[in-house]
Amino acid sequence: MAENEWLSKDFYKVLGVSKDASATDITKAYRKLARRYHPDLNKTKEAEEKFKDISEAYDVLNNAEQRRKYDAIRQFGMGGARFSGGSGQGGFDASGFQDIFGSMFGGAGATAQGGSGGSRIRFSTGGAGQPNMNDIFSMFGGAPGGSGFGGRSGPTGETARPRKGEDRQSSITLTFRQAVKGATVSLSVGGSSFKTHVPAGVRDGQRIRIAGKGREGHNGGPSGDLYLSINVKPSKRFTLDGRNLVADLPVTVAQAVLGGKISVSDIDGSDVVMKVPAGSSSGDEVRAKGHGVRSREGDGDLIGRIRIVLPGRLDGAQKRAIRDFDAASGDFASEVEAKRTPGRE
Repeated sequence: MAENEWLSKDFYKVLGVSKDASATDITKAYRKLARRYHPDLNKTKEAEEKFKDISEAYDVLNNAEQRRKYDAIRQFGMGGARFSGGSGQGGFDASGFQDIFGSMFGGAGATAQGGSGGSRIRFSTGGAGQPNMNDIFSMFGGAPGGSGFGGRSGPTGETARPRKGEDRQSSITLTFRQAVKGATVSLSVGGSSFKTHVPAGVRDGQRIRIAGKGREGHNGGPSGDLYLSINVKPSKRFTLDGRNLVADLPVTVAQAVLGGKISVSDIDGSDVVMKVPAGSSSGDEVRAKGHGVRSREGDGDLIGRIRIVLPGRLDGAQKRAIRDFDAASGDFASEVEAKRTPGRE
């Protein structure tokens, strides 16, 4: 968005924050609105337009330099500076410039006084006695339709150096499987759509930098970058530990005691055989190599955490068998009790 368009945009109102909102408040407001209007979550045309508006507002207010410029231009446009009419021209009283733009240019600014002893800056009008905004903005480095405050450096005509464009912020929500396997996703940023690949193994809350997808550069400089925040929907069965997939592995008492090979499903629903050692206890881990996250850094494993399960209700024969097993285990029950009551530390 060209900076002259800022006069008609109330970015604070778009994000629903006050003009003295902190950077943290602005970010919180943006994230809340982004979750509501992101095109991936809200498919309506109104939501798409709303998301563009809040993205533009956040890009400006989240950048300290851009926010200072925006506040100054808005103040200027709403009466922070004064214009005086003339025959065919509008005279601009620059007495307010030091207050309005001082924070942007280190406090330097000319003081204009009326009368013969002072100085008066004049601009050609764009009609109806109003000042021509092209002239006004050209004082600060370029016409409003061009590079705004970053074009020419003033009356010397010296060309400003190339400057990288501002970065953008966006977010996307992935299923747990997409996060594990990686996915090609469609994004809409700043009114343009494109596809990008999210690598396998991304985490909830992680940010990915997509080079060159930010705002256009100034004076021939490179475009900024897009920082994509990742939201991952949790899985009912799996969690991630590094590149490893972790899941509960329910087994019967007999399988835990005697051991054996057990078939389980991986993230794709394919059968994987895991070997349970004899004498396994709940909490012990077994693994299937190479069935976790697959990446350039190496492949993770599928880890099964053994969980011994019993029938909801035991009949008399089952209870007798359990007591007989306990009795046949000798001092094992006493050893387990000792682990529960080791004494004071």
